[in-house]
Amino acid sequence: MKLAREIGIDLGTANILVYRRGKGIVLMEPTVVAMDTTNKRVLAVGNAARDLIGRTPGHIQAIRPLKDGVIADYTTTYKMLEFLRKKTCGSSQFFRPTVLICVPSGVTNVERRAVVKAAHAAGFGHAMTIEEPMAAAIGCGLAIASPTGNMVVDIGGGTTDIAVFSFGGIVISHSLRVGGNKMDEAIVRHIRNVYSLAIGEQTAEEVKIRIGSAFPLEQELRMNIRGRDLVAGLPKTIEVTSEEIREALTEPVRQIAEKLCSVLEETPPELASDIIQSGITLTGGGSLLRGIDRLLENVTEIPVRVADNALHSVAIGTGRALEQIDQIVRSGAVSKL
Repeated sequence: MKLAREIGIDLGTANILVYRRGKGIVLMEPTVVAMDTTNKRVLAVGNAARDLIGRTPGHIQAIRPLKDGVIADYTTTYKMLEFLRKKTCGSSQFFRPTVLICVPSGVTNVERRAVVKAAHAAGFGHAMTIEEPMAAAIGCGLAIASPTGNMVVDIGGGTTDIAVFSFGGIVISHSLRVGGNKMDEAIVRHIRNVYSLAIGEQTAEEVKIRIGSAFPLEQELRMNIRGRDLVAGLPKTIEVTSEEIREALTEPVRQIAEKLCSVLEETPPELASDIIQSGITLTGGGSLLRGIDRLLENVTEIPVRVADNALHSVAIGTGRALEQIDQIVRSGAVSKL
């Protein structure tokens, strides 16, 4: 399948990455759209739109069009994809690039078709989808074509996808609608319940990145955060520690660990034996949470490592799949609707 322009998109709940064949990753932006509600016009996408969250007048909304890895706002999604197509491929209507879009492993056919329909509406030509754990495994360089078992845990913004691969295909996979966003929400709840302080999602994400952890640290961390006192109604600054943030993150991390154990229980014995030797590979932004690899290793008693390119592995895998698209389509890893 040799076409003039081929684009791979990691359509994440939190971030969107675009891979252009022959050029690599050409765009990485938050999955946020700023829209003028009076005329349904897109004002900004990505970083520029995220900066507007909580700071816009009434007629301008900063929208996250995806929720839990699937389209929650169809119109905004296709307008965002159209914006990205023009930014990465130019605005010419004569060339409609082929696009390969990542979707969570647990999506329904209806949700998958919505992604393809949005891509067509955005001006793309041939549109296909690939499951995120497959793209992540390809991006990590795992030998998924071999008859031995490999396991990937992709912790994204809206979902955690867990899959076991062998002989070029997915043997078993599960998608859990818990990811980085649920961790942010847990931090927001903790700060509100313990300190009666209201903070935004951007502040919660900053706390998670700077001092968040899933496993005790050798040297615990502290940071100051600012928000609105729910009692006095005035701005207030407090200090939080990595210990209490780790406690706040216990529930989403526990759900990921339990789902991982559940998938391992369903894995055929021979493949489980391979995984014990090869270990479990973590990808996605959520895998960068300090100590989550050590916690999962303690729970499963299987070696766990974070991929070197964890944040970009899905997008890189999508690009590599594009470069061998005919072979990938024949393997059944890509869905053509």
